[in-house]
Amino acid sequence: MEEVSTGAVVPAVVKPSPETPKRSPSPAAAAAAALSRAEKEAGVERWDELDKDFLCPICMQMIKDAFLTACGHSFCYMCIVTHLRHKSDCPCCSQPLTIHNLFPNFLLDKLLKKASAQQISKTASPVEHLRHSLQQGCEVSIKELDTLLLLLTEKKRKMEQEEAERNMQILMTFLHCLRKQKVDELNEVQTDLQFIKEDVTAVERHRMELYRARDRYSVKLRMLGDDSSVRKPWPSSIDKNTSELSSGSLNARKGLATWNLQNKKVDGKSQVISHGLQRKDALSGSDSQFINQSSSSVARKKRVHAQFNDLQECYLQKRRQLANKPHNQQEKDKNIIPREGYNAGLADFQSVLSTFTQYSRLRVIAELRNGDLFHSANIVSSIEFDRDDELFATAGVSRCIKVFDFSTVVNEPANMHYPVVEMSTRSKLSCLSWNNFDKNYIASSDYEGIVTVWDVNTRQSVMEYEEHEKRAWSVDFSRTAPSMLVSGSDDYKVKVWCTKHEASVINIDMKANICCVKYNPGSSDYIAVGSADHQIHYYDLRNISHPVHVFSGHRKAVSYVKFLSNNELASASTDSTLRLWDVKENLPVRTFRGHTNEKNFVGLTVNSEYIACGSETNEVFVYHKEISRPVTRHRFGSPDLDDADDDMASYFISAVCWKSDSPTMLTANSQGTIKVLVLVA
Repeated sequence: MEEVSTGAVVPAVVKPSPETPKRSPSPAAAAAAALSRAEKEAGVERWDELDKDFLCPICMQMIKDAFLTACGHSFCYMCIVTHLRHKSDCPCCSQPLTIHNLFPNFLLDKLLKKASAQQISKTASPVEHLRHSLQQGCEVSIKELDTLLLLLTEKKRKMEQEEAERNMQILMTFLHCLRKQKVDELNEVQTDLQFIKEDVTAVERHRMELYRARDRYSVKLRMLGDDSSVRKPWPSSIDKNTSELSSGSLNARKGLATWNLQNKKVDGKSQVISHGLQRKDALSGSDSQFINQSSSSVARKKRVHAQFNDLQECYLQKRRQLANKPHNQQEKDKNIIPREGYNAGLADFQSVLSTFTQYSRLRVIAELRNGDLFHSANIVSSIEFDRDDELFATAGVSRCIKVFDFSTVVNEPANMHYPVVEMSTRSKLSCLSWNNFDKNYIASSDYEGIVTVWDVNTRQSVMEYEEHEKRAWSVDFSRTAPSMLVSGSDDYKVKVWCTKHEASVINIDMKANICCVKYNPGSSDYIAVGSADHQIHYYDLRNISHPVHVFSGHRKAVSYVKFLSNNELASASTDSTLRLWDVKENLPVRTFRGHTNEKNFVGLTVNSEYIACGSETNEVFVYHKEISRPVTRHRFGSPDLDDADDDMASYFISAVCWKSDSPTMLTANSQGTIKVLVLVA
């Protein structure tokens, strides 16, 4: 068998077959063949040399309309005439030359035409040869023309057929691909419809159970109400009978007993009437409560229709991912009523739907001015709750850390709330972080690159780290290791510190400015680093030679990173987007759009369900982690009404912080105004 090769084949010696021996050529024939090859090669070389000689020395193209000079050089007529307009010498030998010393070179023109014809014959297609022959007047008979036309017609038909087959093949390929795509879509829709059918059946069954349970409770309440109304008159009758049996003089007391019985009956009737009025009042109260519940239900349904596409995508995504996973009642959210037969995806979506439709707006419950009357710069760069959500601290460009009592701010109306603790610093502050174990400790980073650990009780610094060479933008205490904290700076360095040491214990050199750092809440071994290179670098501190993963997707600098859970990471960027990442699977999850953020640090805060951030439009935006568009927003107003229109454009939200998993959060803007906002229906 012959060997087939798709690549270059190595030359090999072919041995003649013994059955048909090959005769060796005679010496004369070999010499003739060698001479013929040599002549051909020499001819090719001669033509190559002639081709070079046919080039005009001025334009380096084939000479057109050749003219000869007195010194013996040939040029294109237009080339040499143009040259002589500026100079009066030969371009080749520099001898004096004028236009009167130019003569037509007819021999060279003839040779050029012959060379051009030979060149065309080498490269021309058969059709061009035929056209050239017919144009030269080649004699062809009618029979030969008929044969030629027949061949051309058959060739044309064959080519048209092949072209049609190719087009049909392309069309068939497209249709097959389209059919496969639509079949896949149909299967997906049918699967989704089956999911929806199953879920409708399950929800309807559970809803009927709730209705029956409600009816049972209503009957029990009605029976209890009836029993209480009937039992109240009976003690008077029993007393009457007892008095009659125990009376020694029956006739003397008969009239008194009869009078008492009549009075008791009247009292019983009045009690029944009174109880009926109470029941009527209770029913009217329940009717008003039902009206309130109905209006709330209508409002929640409106929110569902407003975000229907996003909710639909969320439902289908969860239902497909958890299609065959049964609902584990022990792991579900407290908002979910555990029901047998619920699919895990449906239960998960019900949790999303209930939390998403639960709130519709932000309401202000307290407001205070953090600004200093003696400083025009009042930007609050950071605002953070302590471990127990009892105190919150603010810091910014006013070079001061202020600690407020949250309950005092919320419950005591006052135009000016005073901090319970105030600590002055040497430089403007960029970030704060409370210690999760010792609530008296708080860390700060400033514009000089200094990372400081403060004791709130003594109002003194415990540790100062001055290794950063430029402004430090971010600092964060570990939630699992109380003595560890991390910082990032404009000097391209991430440093890990230990409060038991005076110097950094880990240094990571990056290739761009560090805008934010954050410990994973479940482990002190992992940190997320947001950088000006538009990326998030996720590091394992046990091996800092390279990151575990680099999350790419933002188009500008990453200004904040926050963990919603051990596996969920949210990031903010000056490309006016928030993004959610899965650090376990190293995958992007969702992108949130709606706010405006192109140059400033506007704050980012998260809890288990919601993400909130500021905007350069002086608004606070709240997103549900499963929905890409905002749930609600709140716009800060200017207290100075006369200058509101002029100044509002220059203000922006600068810091935000959730109060753990509650619907309450702290917000601050570049004017120094701090508001306590709460999500309400």
